[in-house]
Amino acid sequence: MLQQTGVKTVGPYFEKFLTRWPDVAALGRASLDDVLRMWAGLGYYSRARNLHACAVAVVRNHDGVFPDTEEGLQALPGIGPYTAAAIAAIAFDRRTMPVDGNIERVVSRLFAVEETLPQAKPVIQKLATTLLGASRGDEKSRARAGDSAQALMDLGASICTPKRPACSLCPLNEGCTARQRGDQESFPRKAAKKSGELRRGAAFVVTRGDELLVRSRPEKGLLGGMTEVPGSDWRASQDDEAALKQAPRLGGVTRWHRKVGVVTHVFTHFPLELVVYTAHVPARTRAPKDMRWVPIVTLGGEALPNVMRKVIAHGLGR
Repeated sequence: MLQQTGVKTVGPYFEKFLTRWPDVAALGRASLDDVLRMWAGLGYYSRARNLHACAVAVVRNHDGVFPDTEEGLQALPGIGPYTAAAIAAIAFDRRTMPVDGNIERVVSRLFAVEETLPQAKPVIQKLATTLLGASRGDEKSRARAGDSAQALMDLGASICTPKRPACSLCPLNEGCTARQRGDQESFPRKAAKKSGELRRGAAFVVTRGDELLVRSRPEKGLLGGMTEVPGSDWRASQDDEAALKQAPRLGGVTRWHRKVGVVTHVFTHFPLELVVYTAHVPARTRAPKDMRWVPIVTLGGEALPNVMRKVIAHGLGR
Protein backbone atom coordinates (compact mmCIF):
# COMPACT_ATOMS: atom_id res chain seq x y z
CA MET A 1 0.00 0.00 0.00
CA LEU A 2 2.87 2.36 0.77
CA GLN A 3 4.30 2.02 -2.73
CA GLN A 4 3.49 5.35 -4.41
CA THR A 5 1.15 6.39 -1.55
CA GLY A 6 1.86 8.25 1.70
CA VAL A 7 1.43 6.92 5.23
CA LYS A 8 -1.38 9.36 6.10
CA THR A 9 -3.51 8.11 3.20
CA VAL A 10 -2.64 4.45 3.68
CA GLY A 11 -3.31 4.26 7.42
CA PRO A 12 -7.13 3.85 7.35
CA TYR A 13 -6.96 1.37 4.44
CA PHE A 14 -4.33 -0.70 6.23
CA GLU A 15 -6.45 -0.91 9.38
CA LYS A 16 -9.57 -1.86 7.39
CA PHE A 17 -7.68 -4.58 5.54
CA LEU A 18 -6.25 -6.14 8.70
CA THR A 19 -9.64 -6.06 10.37
CA ARG A 20 -11.28 -7.78 7.39
CA TRP A 21 -8.40 -10.15 6.53
CA PRO A 22 -6.09 -10.55 9.56
CA ASP A 23 -3.68 -13.02 7.94
CA VAL A 24 -2.55 -14.29 4.55
CA ALA A 25 -4.89 -17.29 4.70
CA ALA A 26 -7.93 -15.04 5.14
CA LEU A 27 -6.85 -12.81 2.26
CA GLY A 28 -6.18 -15.85 0.09
CA ARG A 29 -9.76 -17.02 0.61
CA ALA A 30 -11.25 -13.61 -0.27
CA SER A 31 -12.63 -12.81 -3.71
CA LEU A 32 -10.78 -10.33 -5.91
CA ASP A 33 -13.97 -8.25 -6.18
CA ASP A 34 -14.07 -7.83 -2.40
CA VAL A 35 -10.41 -6.83 -2.30
CA LEU A 36 -10.89 -4.25 -5.06
CA ARG A 37 -13.93 -2.79 -3.29
CA MET A 38 -11.92 -2.37 -0.09
CA TRP A 39 -9.07 -0.82 -2.10
CA ALA A 40 -11.30 1.64 -4.00
CA GLY A 41 -9.96 5.18 -3.77
CA LEU A 42 -6.37 4.20 -2.96
CA GLY A 43 -5.30 4.11 -6.62
CA TYR A 44 -2.69 2.00 -8.49
CA TYR A 45 -5.08 -0.94 -8.50
CA SER A 46 -2.55 -3.43 -9.85
CA ARG A 47 -1.19 -3.45 -6.28
CA ALA A 48 -4.49 -4.85 -5.01
CA ARG A 49 -4.63 -7.50 -7.72
CA ASN A 50 -1.03 -8.52 -7.03
CA LEU A 51 -1.58 -8.56 -3.27
CA HIS A 52 -4.54 -10.89 -3.66
CA ALA A 53 -2.78 -13.13 -6.20
CA CYS A 54 0.23 -13.36 -3.89
CA ALA A 55 -1.91 -14.40 -0.92
CA VAL A 56 -3.62 -17.06 -3.04
CA ALA A 57 -0.23 -18.40 -4.18
CA VAL A 58 1.19 -18.52 -0.64
CA VAL A 59 -1.85 -20.42 0.63
CA ARG A 60 -2.09 -22.74 -2.37
CA ASN A 61 1.58 -23.46 -3.05
CA HIS A 62 3.37 -22.82 0.27
CA ASP A 63 0.88 -24.01 2.90
CA GLY A 64 0.32 -20.42 4.02
CA VAL A 65 4.00 -19.79 4.84
CA PHE A 66 6.01 -17.17 2.92
CA PRO A 67 9.31 -18.23 1.31
CA ASP A 68 12.26 -16.75 3.22
CA THR A 69 14.70 -16.16 0.34
CA GLU A 70 14.82 -13.45 -2.31
CA GLU A 71 14.55 -16.06 -5.05
CA GLY A 72 11.50 -17.72 -3.50
CA LEU A 73 9.82 -14.39 -2.84
CA GLN A 74 10.37 -13.13 -6.39
CA ALA A 75 8.54 -16.19 -7.69
CA LEU A 76 5.34 -14.90 -6.06
CA PRO A 77 2.92 -12.65 -8.01
CA GLY A 78 3.62 -8.93 -7.69
CA ILE A 79 6.93 -9.26 -5.84
CA GLY A 80 9.88 -7.78 -7.69
CA PRO A 81 13.54 -7.40 -6.70
CA TYR A 82 13.01 -4.49 -4.29
CA THR A 83 10.05 -5.99 -2.43
CA ALA A 84 11.75 -9.39 -2.26
CA ALA A 85 14.90 -7.82 -0.80
CA ALA A 86 12.87 -5.77 1.70
CA ILE A 87 10.94 -8.79 2.96
CA ALA A 88 14.06 -10.98 3.04
CA ALA A 89 16.05 -8.40 5.02
CA ILE A 90 13.38 -7.10 7.39
CA ALA A 91 11.26 -10.21 7.98
CA PHE A 92 13.90 -12.95 7.64
CA ASP A 93 17.20 -11.16 8.43
CA ARG A 94 18.68 -12.10 5.06
CA ARG A 95 21.85 -10.17 4.28
CA THR A 96 20.59 -7.96 1.46
CA MET A 97 19.85 -4.27 0.94
CA PRO A 98 16.51 -3.19 -0.55
CA VAL A 99 16.75 0.18 -2.29
CA ASP A 100 13.60 2.32 -2.15
CA GLY A 101 13.36 6.00 -3.06
CA ASN A 102 14.65 7.10 0.35
CA ILE A 103 17.70 4.85 0.30
CA GLU A 104 18.30 5.82 -3.32
CA ARG A 105 18.48 9.47 -2.27
CA VAL A 106 20.78 8.80 0.73
CA VAL A 107 23.22 6.70 -1.28
CA SER A 108 23.29 9.01 -4.30
CA ARG A 109 24.22 11.93 -2.01
CA LEU A 110 26.63 9.97 0.13
CA PHE A 111 28.66 8.89 -2.90
CA ALA A 112 27.68 11.79 -5.24
CA VAL A 113 26.44 9.45 -7.98
CA GLU A 114 26.50 11.51 -11.17
CA GLU A 115 24.56 9.13 -13.42
CA THR A 116 20.90 10.01 -13.91
CA LEU A 117 18.01 7.80 -12.90
CA PRO A 118 16.92 5.24 -13.88
CA GLN A 119 20.28 4.30 -15.44
CA ALA A 120 21.98 4.89 -12.08
CA LYS A 121 19.92 2.26 -10.24
CA PRO A 122 22.42 -0.64 -10.60
CA VAL A 123 25.27 1.61 -9.39
CA ILE A 124 23.23 2.83 -6.41
CA GLN A 125 22.21 -0.74 -5.56
CA LYS A 126 25.83 -1.86 -5.51
CA LEU A 127 26.92 1.08 -3.37
CA ALA A 128 23.99 0.60 -0.98
CA THR A 129 25.07 -2.99 -0.36
CA THR A 130 28.43 -1.74 0.93
CA LEU A 131 26.59 -0.04 3.79
CA LEU A 132 25.79 -3.44 5.26
CA GLY A 133 29.44 -3.57 6.35
CA ALA A 134 31.87 -6.45 6.16
CA SER A 135 30.22 -9.84 6.05
CA ARG A 136 30.68 -11.93 9.19
CA GLY A 137 29.36 -15.34 10.01
CA ASP A 138 27.90 -14.65 13.44
CA GLU A 139 24.17 -14.44 14.07
CA LYS A 140 24.36 -10.88 15.43
CA SER A 141 25.84 -9.57 12.18
CA ARG A 142 23.24 -11.30 10.04
CA ALA A 143 20.39 -9.95 12.20
CA ARG A 144 21.47 -6.36 11.47
CA ALA A 145 20.57 -6.45 7.75
CA GLY A 146 16.94 -5.58 8.40
CA ASP A 147 17.95 -2.87 10.87
CA SER A 148 20.33 -1.37 8.31
CA ALA A 149 17.63 -1.23 5.65
CA GLN A 150 15.03 0.32 7.94
CA ALA A 151 17.55 2.81 9.37
CA LEU A 152 18.46 4.08 5.89
CA MET A 153 14.77 4.28 4.89
CA ASP A 154 14.01 6.35 8.00
CA LEU A 155 17.10 8.49 7.45
CA GLY A 156 15.89 9.38 3.96
CA ALA A 157 12.32 9.98 5.11
CA SER A 158 13.12 12.19 8.10
CA ILE A 159 16.57 13.78 7.65
CA CYS A 160 17.96 13.27 4.13
CA THR A 161 14.77 14.68 2.60
CA PRO A 162 14.37 15.79 -1.04
CA LYS A 163 14.30 19.48 -0.11
CA ARG A 164 16.28 21.16 2.67
CA PRO A 165 17.87 18.02 4.15
CA ALA A 166 18.86 18.38 7.82
CA CYS A 167 22.51 17.57 7.17
CA SER A 168 23.69 18.80 10.58
CA LEU A 169 21.63 16.03 12.23
CA CYS A 170 22.71 13.25 9.87
CA PRO A 171 24.93 10.52 11.39
CA LEU A 172 26.58 10.08 7.98
CA ASN A 173 27.30 13.74 7.28
CA GLU A 174 31.09 13.56 7.71
CA GLY A 175 31.42 11.03 4.91
CA CYS A 176 28.81 12.56 2.57
CA THR A 177 30.46 13.69 -0.66
CA ALA A 178 27.49 15.77 -1.83
CA ARG A 179 27.36 17.68 1.47
CA GLN A 180 31.05 18.43 1.27
CA ARG A 181 30.47 19.86 -2.20
CA GLY A 182 27.37 21.76 -1.10
CA ASP A 183 25.08 20.42 -3.85
CA GLN A 184 23.22 17.72 -1.92
CA GLU A 185 19.78 18.86 -3.07
CA SER A 186 20.72 18.13 -6.68
CA PHE A 187 20.92 14.40 -5.96
CA PRO A 188 19.78 11.96 -7.13
CA ARG A 189 20.34 13.18 -10.67
CA LYS A 190 17.19 12.80 -12.74
CA ALA A 191 16.61 12.86 -16.47
CA ALA A 192 14.06 15.35 -17.77
CA LYS A 193 10.58 14.01 -17.11
CA LYS A 194 8.39 13.34 -20.11
CA SER A 195 4.74 14.19 -19.67
CA GLY A 196 2.26 11.92 -21.38
CA GLU A 197 0.05 13.18 -24.17
CA LEU A 198 -3.43 14.34 -23.18
CA ARG A 199 -6.10 11.72 -23.90
CA ARG A 200 -9.81 12.40 -24.32
CA GLY A 201 -12.92 10.31 -24.17
CA ALA A 202 -16.58 10.18 -23.22
CA ALA A 203 -18.42 8.61 -20.28
CA PHE A 204 -22.11 7.69 -20.33
CA VAL A 205 -24.06 8.06 -17.09
CA VAL A 206 -27.34 6.20 -17.60
CA THR A 207 -30.00 5.97 -14.90
CA ARG A 208 -33.04 3.73 -14.63
CA GLY A 209 -35.03 5.20 -11.78
CA ASP A 210 -32.65 5.04 -8.81
CA GLU A 211 -30.24 2.66 -10.54
CA LEU A 212 -27.06 3.32 -12.52
CA LEU A 213 -25.66 1.40 -15.48
CA VAL A 214 -22.15 0.07 -14.84
CA ARG A 215 -19.72 -2.54 -16.08
CA SER A 216 -16.40 -4.07 -15.00
CA ARG A 217 -13.17 -3.22 -16.78
CA PRO A 218 -11.05 -6.07 -18.21
CA GLU A 219 -8.97 -7.85 -15.57
CA LYS A 220 -5.71 -6.84 -17.20
CA GLY A 221 -4.63 -3.33 -18.03
CA LEU A 222 -5.27 0.08 -16.52
CA LEU A 223 -7.79 -0.05 -13.61
CA GLY A 224 -8.18 -3.78 -14.27
CA GLY A 225 -11.27 -5.36 -12.74
CA MET A 226 -12.61 -2.06 -11.43
CA THR A 227 -16.19 -0.81 -11.87
CA GLU A 228 -16.94 1.95 -14.35
CA VAL A 229 -19.81 3.54 -16.24
CA PRO A 230 -19.79 2.73 -19.98
CA GLY A 231 -17.45 4.92 -21.97
CA SER A 232 -15.50 5.38 -25.15
CA ASP A 233 -11.84 4.63 -25.78
CA TRP A 234 -9.37 7.12 -24.33
CA ARG A 235 -7.40 8.52 -27.23
CA ALA A 236 -5.32 11.60 -27.98
CA SER A 237 -7.31 12.20 -31.17
CA GLN A 238 -10.76 11.42 -29.77
CA ASP A 239 -13.65 13.65 -30.89
CA ASP A 240 -17.31 13.87 -29.87
CA GLU A 241 -18.66 12.18 -32.96
CA ALA A 242 -16.38 9.18 -32.64
CA ALA A 243 -17.05 8.92 -28.91
CA LEU A 244 -20.84 8.95 -29.30
CA LYS A 245 -20.62 5.99 -31.68
CA GLN A 246 -19.35 3.98 -28.68
CA ALA A 247 -22.32 4.83 -26.46
CA PRO A 248 -24.16 1.80 -24.98
CA ARG A 249 -27.08 0.63 -27.11
CA LEU A 250 -30.21 1.02 -25.01
CA GLY A 251 -33.87 0.96 -25.91
CA GLY A 252 -35.64 4.12 -24.85
CA VAL A 253 -32.71 6.50 -25.33
CA THR A 254 -33.80 9.08 -27.86
CA ARG A 255 -30.97 11.51 -27.18
CA TRP A 256 -27.89 11.97 -25.04
CA HIS A 257 -27.54 15.10 -22.93
CA ARG A 258 -24.01 16.45 -22.76
CA LYS A 259 -23.13 17.91 -19.39
CA VAL A 260 -21.38 21.26 -19.28
CA GLY A 261 -17.66 21.01 -18.55
CA VAL A 262 -15.30 18.03 -18.51
CA VAL A 263 -13.97 15.65 -15.88
CA THR A 264 -10.19 15.76 -15.59
CA HIS A 265 -7.91 13.14 -14.07
CA VAL A 266 -4.16 12.57 -14.11
CA PHE A 267 -2.77 9.04 -14.33
CA THR A 268 0.90 8.22 -13.89
CA HIS A 269 1.63 8.31 -17.62
CA PHE A 270 -0.99 10.65 -19.05
CA PRO A 271 -3.65 13.26 -18.23
CA LEU A 272 -7.28 12.53 -19.18
CA GLU A 273 -10.34 14.63 -20.06
CA LEU A 274 -13.76 13.04 -20.19
CA VAL A 275 -16.95 14.54 -21.60
CA VAL A 276 -19.97 13.21 -19.69
CA TYR A 277 -23.25 12.31 -21.40
CA THR A 278 -26.39 11.44 -19.44
CA ALA A 279 -29.64 9.66 -20.24
CA HIS A 280 -32.67 8.29 -18.41
CA VAL A 281 -34.34 5.06 -19.55
CA PRO A 282 -37.68 3.37 -18.75
CA ALA A 283 -38.01 1.12 -15.70
CA ARG A 284 -37.84 -2.20 -17.57
CA THR A 285 -34.89 -1.39 -19.83
CA ARG A 286 -32.45 -4.27 -19.90
CA ALA A 287 -28.74 -3.73 -19.42
CA PRO A 288 -26.62 -4.39 -22.53
CA LYS A 289 -24.32 -7.42 -22.56
CA ASP A 290 -21.62 -7.38 -19.85
CA MET A 291 -23.28 -4.43 -18.10
CA ARG A 292 -25.54 -4.30 -15.04
CA TRP A 293 -27.82 -2.02 -13.08
CA VAL A 294 -26.82 -1.17 -9.51
CA PRO A 295 -28.72 0.93 -6.97
CA ILE A 296 -27.14 4.37 -6.69
CA VAL A 297 -27.30 4.17 -2.90
CA THR A 298 -24.99 1.11 -2.95
CA LEU A 299 -22.28 2.65 -5.13
CA GLY A 300 -20.08 3.02 -2.06
CA GLY A 301 -19.71 -0.76 -2.08
CA GLU A 302 -18.54 -0.89 -5.70
CA ALA A 303 -14.87 -0.93 -6.69
CA LEU A 304 -14.99 2.51 -8.27
CA PRO A 305 -11.68 4.22 -9.09
CA ASN A 306 -11.43 7.93 -8.35
CA VAL A 307 -11.86 8.94 -11.98
CA MET A 308 -15.23 7.15 -12.08
CA ARG A 309 -16.32 8.71 -8.80
CA LYS A 310 -15.69 12.10 -10.42
CA VAL A 311 -17.60 11.09 -13.56
CA ILE A 312 -20.64 9.83 -11.62
CA ALA A 313 -20.73 12.88 -9.36
CA HIS A 314 -20.59 15.13 -12.44
CA GLY A 315 -23.20 13.12 -14.31
CA LEU A 316 -25.64 12.97 -11.40
CA GLY A 317 -25.10 16.63 -10.58
CA ARG A 318 -23.55 16.00 -7.16
